[in-house]
Amino acid sequence: MRPKILFIINSLTGGGAERVMAALLLHSRAYGDRYDMALALLDDEPAAYTMPDWVTLHQLDCRGSLLQSIRQLRSLERSLRPAATLSFLTRANVANWASRAGSGRPWVISERVHTAAHLGTGLSGRIGRMLVSLSYRYASHIIAVSQGVADNLSDEFGVPSDNISTIANPVDTTRIARQALEKYPAHPDEPYIMAMGRLVENKNFGLLIDAFAAASIPGKLIIIGDGPLRPDLERQIFDHGLVDRIILPGFVQNPFPLLAGARFFVLCSNAEGFPNALVEAMSTETAVIATNCRSGPSEILAGTHDLNVEAMTLAKFGILVPCNNVAAMADSLRYFQEDEPRKRFARLALARTKDYTPEKAAQRYWHVIEQSMQTV
Repeated sequence: MRPKILFIINSLTGGGAERVMAALLLHSRAYGDRYDMALALLDDEPAAYTMPDWVTLHQLDCRGSLLQSIRQLRSLERSLRPAATLSFLTRANVANWASRAGSGRPWVISERVHTAAHLGTGLSGRIGRMLVSLSYRYASHIIAVSQGVADNLSDEFGVPSDNISTIANPVDTTRIARQALEKYPAHPDEPYIMAMGRLVENKNFGLLIDAFAAASIPGKLIIIGDGPLRPDLERQIFDHGLVDRIILPGFVQNPFPLLAGARFFVLCSNAEGFPNALVEAMSTETAVIATNCRSGPSEILAGTHDLNVEAMTLAKFGILVPCNNVAAMADSLRYFQEDEPRKRFARLALARTKDYTPEKAAQRYWHVIEQSMQTV
């Protein structure tokens, strides 16, 4: 019988980690002759992605509970007896540890976010830090989505650096190019710039709104996404007198036609693990601006994870600006009003995305899985 590899994630709702898991399994067909593949979904939620027929799906119903995730996953693993497991996202990772402890079989985890920033403060943050510190250092191996995430795990959670590999998120440039050709029903009839993400504190869209107001550039700003900060952002837009020029359309199923038509894309986050939206925008041959947040943007745009920027900085594949710096962000918005540098950076952005193909990412993930099975 072929060894069974069990993949674990909270659900297949439409987030970045879920998209990566779906892409990983879709591009794992070459390994189907060697392994049986199964996917455990901890929560019973609507799925945005369909699994290929060589993956067996196991739907659990943990309802966001860590204790239920541990209990139900442990029961499933006792039944399946997988040769190795690979989990995405913090709750799934902790449940993976609790289920595999003492089994003598390898378990690999993939950390998708800058862990310290993601866990936050308060009681829940302290509990999360304790669980990460307790569990992650014992993993057979850890896959981080950027070097910044890897460094954070070593520096703040005591994970041995030689037990961490960095594998950037895959971006399906072929699919995105195809979807970018579709027609968006309400395409703006004047120049616009784009941003995209959950309307939450870490994404810091307030910075972009302030910078857009300060830059005094023509056209519109479109921020795709939804979340709890929508009322606050709408109030901020009203206070700037920009209700007709800054649009919050909510969640858009296929944002790529809009991205392809934008003059440029802006990522304004305070923290990231690996900014999928940034690379997706680049794959539509759109010039990009990003805050130099932890972690990912400088690795993508400058090829290094420890770059320090104090003002608008022209990196190799886009513009980097300091976090929470309205003046620097406004300078970058003005800079891309010029056609020549904007078009040049758009071409460079597209070329950079060739380093993030799903085929390359799948090969790297499977290399880690197979190595973990050989070292146990």
